[in-house]
Amino acid sequence: MRTVSLFVLAALALAACVSQAAPSPTQAPSPARPTTTPPPTATPIVTPTEPESASGAAGLPLLTDRQQYFSASGACSPCHTNMTDDTGADVSLDSAWRSTMMANAARDPYWLASLSAEVAAHPELQATIEDQCATCHMPMARFTAAAQGEPPAILGEGFADPANELHGLAMDGVSCTLCHQIRETGLGPASYSGQFEIDTLLPSGERLIFGPFSVDEQQAEIMQIASGFIPTQAIPYGRGLHLSQPELCATCHTLYTPYLDATGQVAGQFPEQVTYLEWFYGYSDTPGTSTCQQCHMPAAQGGVRISTTSTTLRSPFSQHVFVGGNTFMLRILQAFSAELGVTASSEQFDATLAHTASQLQNDTARLTVNEVTLSGSRLTANVLIEVLTGHKFPTGFPSRRAWLHFVVRDANGQVVFESGALNPDGSIVGNDADADPAAFEPHYQAIVSADQVQIYEAILRDTEADVTTSLLRAAAYLKDNRLLPVGFQKNAPYEDIAVRGSAYEDENFVGGGDWIQYSVDVGSGSAPYTLTVELLYQAVGYRWAQNLAAHATPEVQRFLSYYQQVPNLPVVIASQTVEVGN
Repeated sequence: MRTVSLFVLAALALAACVSQAAPSPTQAPSPARPTTTPPPTATPIVTPTEPESASGAAGLPLLTDRQQYFSASGACSPCHTNMTDDTGADVSLDSAWRSTMMANAARDPYWLASLSAEVAAHPELQATIEDQCATCHMPMARFTAAAQGEPPAILGEGFADPANELHGLAMDGVSCTLCHQIRETGLGPASYSGQFEIDTLLPSGERLIFGPFSVDEQQAEIMQIASGFIPTQAIPYGRGLHLSQPELCATCHTLYTPYLDATGQVAGQFPEQVTYLEWFYGYSDTPGTSTCQQCHMPAAQGGVRISTTSTTLRSPFSQHVFVGGNTFMLRILQAFSAELGVTASSEQFDATLAHTASQLQNDTARLTVNEVTLSGSRLTANVLIEVLTGHKFPTGFPSRRAWLHFVVRDANGQVVFESGALNPDGSIVGNDADADPAAFEPHYQAIVSADQVQIYEAILRDTEADVTTSLLRAAAYLKDNRLLPVGFQKNAPYEDIAVRGSAYEDENFVGGGDWIQYSVDVGSGSAPYTLTVELLYQAVGYRWAQNLAAHATPEVQRFLSYYQQVPNLPVVIASQTVEVGN
């Protein structure tokens, strides 16, 4: 029989939630949960104060839709907010997650533009395209539709339509009850391309939610009453509990897409993004290796009370900041938050942008300029890049690119040589691909003229070996010189993550980094010369954006409008300045 205190706590939990019918509590199914969890630290509980109002856009309320298998984030947030760590920093699940690309996976205007462009180019494959894309961008809606035997659809009257009954779940992106219901069974190759397993047999009100900690019976009953889900500790898998393993992330970050030949027939599968495989083959076996979660969900300081109804401190607590590298799309989401229906405030976007900038600038790569010499008007320097990531850099969707911006100024501050300058429209000066959609910039071992630029990128080709940015035509890579993580063996037979193009023959391009020589003519300028080298990064390369214009869909027109209004500025990953000729 429940105690009076449990009734009170349950009532408070229910009152905190949005008004929706909660299922009656039921006996928790196996596996059984331990009844106690000792506090990991002696940190005193401090009730946090209400955050100050955010400047700028306030953001919409979190969605509260509920269906048979999932509830949107608004069902979870009331009990998982007002959380602080030992330093007093806000580590609330709702405030950290809602401004991430995970939360906004379905609102991402570049993704929607790319989707609509592929559909416009291949209308006969619309159902296949939308099913593939919804799997990871609108996973709760797609899973629900598939489980009910309905064809998943996005455009028109599909999930993107507010009138669609699954619209709310779709727009909640990669949300709480999606990731925390993924089962340990099937993780690995069978789960790639969004083929994760979620139990469809458990009825609504008795569904299990996995987490890293054990939960006592009283707290579990409160959560079941409030949300309809029963918390249970994640299942042992590999080197730990399955929720904290890279294989969980691999379900969507190892993605194969079908490609078409010139006749429009499906000709094979293309490794569109295989970040997990880049990590697994090499870096995962190096000493001190980190997992996806350790880098992208960094631990809070000390113990954290993870529920408003609990007094137990938990540690380590993984912050749900999901740090990525797409600052450009975050700035677009922030700038057009009302139009895109974003739930995050400007302040929350600022916090996510700060996390992103910190990781890009501190944990991605180091740059060193050495052996700088001046002989007459010929300046020579070696540039070394050391990779700090556990996967290729850049990784993920192939629109991403990094490049070296090399500038020499004379004693009067005049530029006497420059390679890799940025145009106002986001294109790179001297980059063949930005100037011509049929061309691309090769990998260099040495730069000797201003029209040469060292760009670390993936260049796709179709079945006729022509350059393309269409995923449905992408059959292979003409170039893949993205920087390799430590431990990556360039000559190993990893077909789907292999180095492509002239970088393979470059003995200085290896696992852990690259070094390239610049030997340039500085003309008749006066010494001393100041040399500045930057490693720059863009999440959406110029050509990837411009090629969308061939299809004048509403989604493409909207994204290109955003592109014109929000500067596609690169992030400076690393830089160094030296003087020569004193």
